[in-house]
Amino acid sequence: MITPYKRVLLKLSGESLMGEKGYGIDAEKVKSYAEQIKEIVNTGIRVGIVIGGGNIFRGISGETAGVDRVKGDQMGMLATVINSLALQSELERKGVTARLFTAIKMEPIGEMYSKQKAIDALRQNEVAIMAAGTGNPFFTTDTASALRAIEIQADVMLKGTRVDGIYDDDPEKNPNAIRFDKITYDEVYKRGLKIMDLTATTMCKENNMPIIVFDMDTPGNLKKVLTGGKIGTLVYQE
Repeated sequence: MITPYKRVLLKLSGESLMGEKGYGIDAEKVKSYAEQIKEIVNTGIRVGIVIGGGNIFRGISGETAGVDRVKGDQMGMLATVINSLALQSELERKGVTARLFTAIKMEPIGEMYSKQKAIDALRQNEVAIMAAGTGNPFFTTDTASALRAIEIQADVMLKGTRVDGIYDDDPEKNPNAIRFDKITYDEVYKRGLKIMDLTATTMCKENNMPIIVFDMDTPGNLKKVLTGGKIGTLVYQE
């Protein structure tokens, strides 16, 4: 398999993990994701993963229920650990070695994250799952993904979503929305496109970290996007 990417950071949304259930974790969705990840790991591509927690709890939405924002964000961090454990378990069931790192101390559930330990795991062709966000409140898992991608020296950050790329408008509301094959960071800012939160986008731009936004829910897409398939949208720095 010919690919320009040797090491990648895959960002998965928590919402995607709930599949059609509307809440929690859909076992079939986790199996599908694990199978796609196994497919690329077996080719020798090193894979780091960050998963959101929106299928279980969102810190910022907790404020509307009277939850303190810091505690709400901490609850969201725990939600990402639950999702990460589910994916780790399924990967191991499929024969893929996966190590779980957490940004807050949670032994024996996961190892305390450090850049070097994650890179060492990748060098051994182990999947490095990095949970609990950045370990700090007020930062999203998008920002955590950008940070981890930069730290582990990934070649690209892959943002697996339920949509097939970046559009100039919401494709679910506007059937005439146009999808971009590729777009620069400057154009993203100019158009005000919400591919990630501003902190995460800025971090990737300043560190020349390309992003590919693609549909992870279609089996086989992860391998396609890494072998030059014409899917998704590439965001790059000119």
